Amino acid sequence: MRAITVREPGGPEVLRWAPLPDPRPAEGEVVVNVAASAVNRADLLQRQGRYRPPRGASGILGLECSGTVAALGRGVTGWRVGDEVCALLAGGGYAEKVAVPAEQLMPVPAGVDLVTAAGLPEVACTVWSNLVDVARLAKGEVLLVHGGAGGVGTFAIQLGRALGATVATTAGSADRLARCRELGAEILVNHREQDFVEEVSRATGGHGADVVLDNIGAKYLERNIEVLAVGGRLVVIGMQGGRRAEVDLSTLLTKRASVAATALRGRPVTGPGGKAGIVSDVVSKVWPLLAEGTIRPVVHDRVPMAEAGRAHELLDSGSVVGKILLTV
Repeated sequence: MRAITVREPGGPEVLRWAPLPDPRPAEGEVVVNVAASAVNRADLLQRQGRYRPPRGASGILGLECSGTVAALGRGVTGWRVGDEVCALLAGGGYAEKVAVPAEQLMPVPAGVDLVTAAGLPEVACTVWSNLVDVARLAKGEVLLVHGGAGGVGTFAIQLGRALGATVATTAGSADRLARCRELGAEILVNHREQDFVEEVSRATGGHGADVVLDNIGAKYLERNIEVLAVGGRLVVIGMQGGRRAEVDLSTLLTKRASVAATALRGRPVTGPGGKAGIVSDVVSKVWPLLAEGTIRPVVHDRVPMAEAGRAHELLDSGSVVGKILLTV
């Protein structure tokens, strides 16, 4: 097969489309002929040498893919060669073939084409597990999504609305905020010009946000806690704004609020908090929302996988709304 290799840590120019040995399915695994993968910010960090794959995972970039089942490992049931699937990966998606635990396979949602499905597993599993499993977002609550125009953000806005929440979001331009409004966000904050604490407080009559989904980390920590409502839940899923910050615990105590931080990639396949349970919930609870059109995939562009460097440059530009797909 051919795959994207990283010659050495660096910029997009270090990515190469090169031959590598075909993967073989271990027990409980399936090999997928990849139709497409998608670019996630974790891929950029891994390319730079700043994010190592979990122990035992493929060193090839790529946290999700779509394609057709090519081979079944021993003990796999419920799937057949030729099935169209998409998959949540710990790595390996930037390739013509990938081996994946069978528990992380998903059928392509009804009404979604095979290539577009490549951009769903990572965002759907991330958003569902954090908004529902961790934050317990409820109907009538206020959800604040930072980075609403990104891959996770565009999905979180739509799922939040489907769960009955009022959605607030931040983005860096009027055009990006307009796209967020189209997806269902009602409270729009230009983080370059406005203070999200003030804007969310004003728009909610001083109530604040019951749930905050944050990909910034340290830079926003103090203000995220400030914007929380009484009983609010902050869930941190990224560190684009740094790793370390101080917290005034008295504010958390007064608000009876909580802070959680989660990551998806390094979770075990099975067991408590494992990927298998998340994938199962996404297929049963989220895929029907895609089939009926309540949630729509948001794709910014499709780029040939051999030109993955160009796709990384595009994501780094800050102009992307939704996902960039890499097609084989």
